[in-house]
Amino acid sequence: MRKVSASKAKVTAAKAARTRAVHQAEAAARSTETATAQTAGVVGDYAERAVLIPVGAALTARDKVVSSVSDTLSNYSSSSKAQAQLRKFERRGETARKRLEREVRKARVRVERELRQRRKTIESSLSDTVSEIDGRREKIVKNGSEIANRVPELASQAQERILSLV
Repeated sequence: MRKVSASKAKVTAAKAARTRAVHQAEAAARSTETATAQTAGVVGDYAERAVLIPVGAALTARDKVVSSVSDTLSNYSSSSKAQAQLRKFERRGETARKRLEREVRKARVRVERELRQRRKTIESSLSDTVSEIDGRREKIVKNGSEIANRVPELASQAQERILSLV
């Protein structure tokens, strides 16, 4: 009987090993299927996004066009509404023109002020330079006339020395 139970144990062990191998193979197949399904799901998600994004953008653009057309139609549906819009445009244009004129006027005043300041600075520096030149000229004339007045005296002194040496 021991022989029978030992061989039964071997058979049972072999059967268990086969069962384990089958279960492992099934698990491996399931994990491969899961990985494949996940990859397919990710690719499918990207494909779906690639289709849905342009559709959503087109619908948003359509809504904006419809909105602007309906706004335009409501603004110009009658002559009184059209006149009111034209008055608004006129006022806005007038305001822009006045603002521009003010800015130009301010710029002109600023440029004229800077020009006056620079002119004053240059004129004062020129008048200082001219007065300096006049002062130097007067000194040179004075020194020249003093030297001219001393020339005869110095000449006579030089003659006296030369005569005393000879």
